[in-house]
Amino acid sequence: MRYNKQIIVAIGMFFSVIVVGTIGYYFLLNVNIIDALYMTAITVATVGYREVGVMTPEAEIFTIFIIFWGVGTAGYAFTRGVVIFIEGGLGNLWRSRKMQTEISKLENHYILCGGGESGRVVVDEFLSKKVPFVIIEKDETLVNHYAERGLLVIEGDATEEEILEKAKIKHAKGLISALSKDVDNLFTVLTARQLNSEIYIISRSIDKSSPDKLKKAGANHTISSNEIGGKRMAALMLRPSVISFLDVITHIGDIEFALEDIIVNEKSDIVNKTIGELKIPESFGLIILAVKKNQDNFLTFNPGADVLLEKGDVFLVLGTDSQVCALKEYAKDNGERLPYCMY
Repeated sequence: MRYNKQIIVAIGMFFSVIVVGTIGYYFLLNVNIIDALYMTAITVATVGYREVGVMTPEAEIFTIFIIFWGVGTAGYAFTRGVVIFIEGGLGNLWRSRKMQTEISKLENHYILCGGGESGRVVVDEFLSKKVPFVIIEKDETLVNHYAERGLLVIEGDATEEEILEKAKIKHAKGLISALSKDVDNLFTVLTARQLNSEIYIISRSIDKSSPDKLKKAGANHTISSNEIGGKRMAALMLRPSVISFLDVITHIGDIEFALEDIIVNEKSDIVNKTIGELKIPESFGLIILAVKKNQDNFLTFNPGADVLLEKGDVFLVLGTDSQVCALKEYAKDNGERLPYCMY
């Protein structure tokens, strides 16, 4: 917008001097419009061709005025053009090339399709967890907003295969489709699943009938912000103490607690040991909420000290990010669900 205004001002100044000069010479030299325009052109350009009429003192003073006005306008237009070319053209080109280079290096990253209201929350969460991600957005204003923040963003339609490939979807770990229309989310999920059969996909849904369609298209999970918001408001009204307690245990002041699952790897020191032997709460400061045995499809809440942890078992813990990361390293979980764990 700033560059557009400068261009409009420069064009306006140029046409103003042409119009004023043409009208002035038309009356001062008593010539036709074409000759008056010709006189204005050679005066502004300072090329020094012959005059088409008799120059009176008034015409000479007017010519001096037009020369200074024309030279000033040309100087302004030239400097603004250079600034726009360097800051706008070369600057944008440099930023675009740099961004493309950074995107080309991404591996095991996340793709966010849609940077609107829901997308902004996802972006802030990704940034807080320091995970690699790239945004796909077709709104130019939002694209510029994220680019100015130094984030990796691709301008385009996430439903198109070419755009998803630019985001290196074949090398991505997960994709969130947070577009404003269910049909766009459906096409995005379908295209993404065709390009990468292993990628983990979460999609936003709006209509009640959309979740089933999105899952059939390839989404692993669907999220309805309207449904979640409505249920939370109702729960907060009916069970305010419970909701307040959940808020407290997951976010106390500046300390945010992570509710995460830990997978027992066969190479870890946890395998084939009981919860009582490991003493996880004492060693890591974590709370074990539940255990899911590898062969079962249900969770055992508040597991006892005699529960044996075997290869492939999963247990749910609550603690800070650093505590969870330390336990994941100990369990040889490889940080698959917590990519911000630096090990």
